[in-house]
Amino acid sequence: MQNKVFGIVIICGFLIIGVVYFVDKKEEVITVKSENKVTVQNNTEQKCNFAQEVLVTKVIDGDTIVVEGGNHIRLIGIDSDEFGYPCFESAKKELENLVLNKKVILQKDISVTDKYGRCLNYVFVGDKNINIEMVSRGLAVAVFYEPDTRYKVDIQNAETQAIASKNGCKWVNLK
Repeated sequence: MQNKVFGIVIICGFLIIGVVYFVDKKEEVITVKSENKVTVQNNTEQKCNFAQEVLVTKVIDGDTIVVEGGNHIRLIGIDSDEFGYPCFESAKKELENLVLNKKVILQKDISVTDKYGRCLNYVFVGDKNINIEMVSRGLAVAVFYEPDTRYKVDIQNAETQAIASKNGCKWVNLK
């Protein structure tokens, strides 16, 4: 009798966990009507759909910003040091100089978000690609994840030039 009760409790526990997991993973579907067209977007696509220009309200580090509305934006194709690593402060400060309290244009590639739910974008101030700028200044390295490779060649060229010139925190101490 006790084994049956224990078994039922275990099965119920797994069922509850399964329901909670799948409800949490479900993305809300939004129907958007415009110009006699109906399109369906999931919540993630809607979250990362920005106006022509958006204000940068915070810089997290050298490759992540926050824009008006609270959305976190991860700059595609680059990677900068995290907190506690040598180039963290200089990369964060330079990105602040480039974008903080400025209107930027966010450009998508293929993927909408990363595994942390941050919107993936190339960031422009005017015609200047900030992703390329951070690498050319030696404050970030080129890192690409398929299928998001629109500016791969430009960012890799910027990295090659930064290494050759020993620009910025990443390359200044190269022998």
